[in-house]
Amino acid sequence: MNAIKLGILGGGQLGRMLLQAGLDFNLYTLVLDPDEHAPCRHLCEEFVHGDFKDYDTVYAFGKRCTHVTIEIEHVNVDALFALEKDGIQVYPKPASLQTIQDKGLQKEFFQKNNIPTSDFRLLQDAAELEANVDFLPAFQKLRRGGYDGNGVTRLSSANDFHKAFQAPTVLEKLVEFETEISVICARNVQGEVKAFPVVEQVMHPEHNLVDYLLAPAQIAYKLQRMAIEIATHVTTGLDIVGLLAVEMFVTRDGQILVNEVAPRPHNSGHHTMKANATSQFEQHLRAILGLPLGDAEPHCPAVLVNLLGEAGHSGEAVYEGLETTLQEPGVHIHLYGKKFTRPFRKMGHLTVLAPTIEEVKQKADTIKNRLKIIA
Repeated sequence: MNAIKLGILGGGQLGRMLLQAGLDFNLYTLVLDPDEHAPCRHLCEEFVHGDFKDYDTVYAFGKRCTHVTIEIEHVNVDALFALEKDGIQVYPKPASLQTIQDKGLQKEFFQKNNIPTSDFRLLQDAAELEANVDFLPAFQKLRRGGYDGNGVTRLSSANDFHKAFQAPTVLEKLVEFETEISVICARNVQGEVKAFPVVEQVMHPEHNLVDYLLAPAQIAYKLQRMAIEIATHVTTGLDIVGLLAVEMFVTRDGQILVNEVAPRPHNSGHHTMKANATSQFEQHLRAILGLPLGDAEPHCPAVLVNLLGEAGHSGEAVYEGLETTLQEPGVHIHLYGKKFTRPFRKMGHLTVLAPTIEEVKQKADTIKNRLKIIA
């Protein structure tokens, strides 16, 4: 293990938590990020300030590593193909990442592989919306570059066309759903696959990102098994090595539809650091290093609460109510090392644990608004 030099493209909170897990494996770690104040900067052996979308920067960085992985999808995949050709262990595989980077290719992959998903149409620009007004209401998603609700807009009628994106997009038919769920699958170099239990995501009503999640999801056992089977099928079909977060809808008529996927540790798995036998971050490392996958079962129910910057506050972060929040047994805080807050920026999360679903939900409801991040 001492000979492994793991390079991580991206130095945000996901990279930070990967580094924390990597300490247990005696990994020599390098991180590339365009932000010179990235949360990973002081936690890795080598920090490289540079653009992970630039071919030459990524290639030069990767040549210093034995293994390369990502904490963000939007990296230069051509450089990763070149590194893979040179014998560097690149996971997720560049071919897998190439499909996932483009939401249009994702949807076509689902369609070709009989993976249930919402109806969609591919548009080159906003001018094509006029010919697709019959398809509304729908969500328009940028094919490339969107994250955390950015690059997504709802179009209910032609009156919303002023909000439309001009770049190539996916137009996804609006789904009438009961619940949003997620399954994180791990697949190692040898092809072993393990799924974490299904979690239920509650989205922020305004900002298209997860407000909090409940683990395990409160859906029928049959639906849980179906969701895990679908996520496993997607993971193997994409030839993933590492983690794949598969976000899905449970519809009002009992179907499960895949929304989209992310080939890395994911917000819907952060609770596993405290609630499960193996965290998603340790599992990702086990997978890409070719080690046996760990036990993914939970110790107890959990709620994850995202800590977002307060509206109207931008500047150096102040954590109001921290001591009161942490007085509650079973509440654990994870801050992401971000010095500055802004409205709805992800600054950290709380993991809330209790012996039963009823207790953990009640505890989360009690404490989730105590801690505020202001400037």
